[in-house]
This record gives sequence, structure tokens and C-alpha cells, in this order.
Amino acid sequence: MPLDPALAGRRFPTTPAHDVSRYEVSRFAAALGATDPVHHDVEVARRRGHRDLPAPPTFPIVVAFEAMTGFMADPSVGIELRNVVHSAQRFVAQRPVYAGDVLTATLTVESVRQAAGTDLIATRSEVATTAGEAVCTAFATLAHRAPAVGER
Repeated sequence: MPLDPALAGRRFPTTPAHDVSRYEVSRFAAALGATDPVHHDVEVARRRGHRDLPAPPTFPIVVAFEAMTGFMADPSVGIELRNVVHSAQRFVAQRPVYAGDVLTATLTVESVRQAAGTDLIATRSEVATTAGEAVCTAFATLAHRAPAVGER
């Protein structure tokens, strides 16, 4: 059964606060193969004008994904996680993420459309500090295929 296009415009609850640690920034950078010491050594980061370790530009996915998970887990949405593919992602940064930031994300469904039996769900997650400072807008497209008759 296709998803309800009336989901477009719906805003979902803000995620719990996420404390960004130096360890997490360093591990995320390492996972990306980012070897620049600015992501791993606070003294290097400070010499380069940063207040702490700056996270790689895609780090906001950590918090945005929490928002996507909450959206997909909402029973009123009708998504079956096993039938979802994350098909596109882009970030618009307002400022870098730093170790020591405390972040939240709020997801809004931008659009829902059908193509070849697949729901294409465009989302926007506003990532901000708990003090309300905008950090990043994360845009994602999810492809959801409803299970075939008899499939479960």
C-alpha cells in the first residue's frame, strides 16, 4: 500500500540531545579516512583557529539519522524499515560541528511521491544546538517499497 502523500509537511519530534565528543569526532573522521590531524588533535585544531576538534562536514548524519529512525519507527507513517533504501543525501552547513556541541535534529517530510511502485520520501532535518543555533540542514531521499502480497 502506498504511503499517504498527506505526510508531506508533517514535522516529527525533535531528537534527544546528542553530546558530540572528541572521541566520536575522531572515530567518525577515521571511518571516512580523514587523516588530517585537525580532526584528531585538539592542539592542531586550536592552532588552526578552531575552538575544538571540528567534525567532518558529513558528521550531522549522526544526528539526522536519529531523526530519520524516529520518523520510520512511527507506526502512523506505515514504513517497514526492511523495505527502505537511503537513496540520496546532501548537507547545507551553517557552521562546523565541534566536539563539545550538544545537537538535536527535527525532521520534516518535504514530499511523498510514487514512482514504479516505490514511495519516494524527501525529508529535511534541521540540525541545531540545544541553544537553538542552526548547524546544518540535512536533506535525504528514502525509497520505500511496500511488501508484495503474501510477503512478510
